[in-house]
Amino acid sequence: MKTEILILLCAGTLSAILCGISVPLLKRLHAGQYILGYVEEHKAKSGTPTMGGIAFIVAAVLTAAMFGLFSDRHTVVALTFGLAYTAVGFLDDFLKIRGRHNLGLHAWQKMVFQIVVALFAGIYCYQNDLVVFRLPFGNFSFNAGIWTIPLVAFVFVAATNCVNLTDGLDGLAASVSFWYFLIFAVLIFLFAGTQRAPLAELCLIMSGALAGYLIFNTHRASVFMGDTGSLGLGGFVAGTAALSGNLFFLPVVGIMFVCSGISVIMQVIYYKRTKKRIFLMAPLHHHFQKKGYSESKIAYMYSLVTAAAGLICLFFAL
Repeated sequence: MKTEILILLCAGTLSAILCGISVPLLKRLHAGQYILGYVEEHKAKSGTPTMGGIAFIVAAVLTAAMFGLFSDRHTVVALTFGLAYTAVGFLDDFLKIRGRHNLGLHAWQKMVFQIVVALFAGIYCYQNDLVVFRLPFGNFSFNAGIWTIPLVAFVFVAATNCVNLTDGLDGLAASVSFWYFLIFAVLIFLFAGTQRAPLAELCLIMSGALAGYLIFNTHRASVFMGDTGSLGLGGFVAGTAALSGNLFFLPVVGIMFVCSGISVIMQVIYYKRTKKRIFLMAPLHHHFQKKGYSESKIAYMYSLVTAAAGLICLFFAL
């Protein structure tokens, strides 16, 4: 227990220090966010430094190295997948900043990269016999066999896009992800014990790093994570779930990520068919914002639902 507490403290402290250093540096580099014109409530945020995800992800990698997590192959692979998605997010943010607009990589370019990495993840799980996944709400498991490849690939693509869509308000994606990783750390410890403890420790590291980042990202944010952070987070979310055998817990604990993705899909399909909207604005958090809820209240609500969903999973796991 002392090691786990130390991991959280080190990751959080290092993340806060790196974020504190990066904010003025990003300002000097003119790495400001360009806000989409149709998001009226966010006009005042234009120019806020972005790419802040670099700070907490670097903090996570350094903390993992400090505590010897690089000696565990599955944990190194999870880190690699997370960093791969971080790289494409960084490229997307870089192009936005250089072009001084909110358009970076084309959607198809990002999707091709996401699918390629996701297929590698699926193949890795299948070749390393990581094909048995526990099911929530009972002592049941599912052997996916060869279907592990498309299943894991789908989860990676879905998770990265859903986390990316959740990153729309100050502190939203970071606070939801904080609780997600904290719950997952406990789940992995409960189910796998010391066998996959490094993956649980990686989750603790991510949770601590996000806690340090939230000092600078809660409303009103002094830095945004950008696609660098949100795509990277999606990679870590999917990677730790798949490699720990808890893939089917992802949509339960990450229910608010799922809601973000589904709300966009529903809105697009319904609008194309009827020219009407289900939500005032998608993703779902913008609907609540249009209803008059503050960003802080929405972030708190999303975090509360995530923590509650996680506690329910833990209750049935005990």
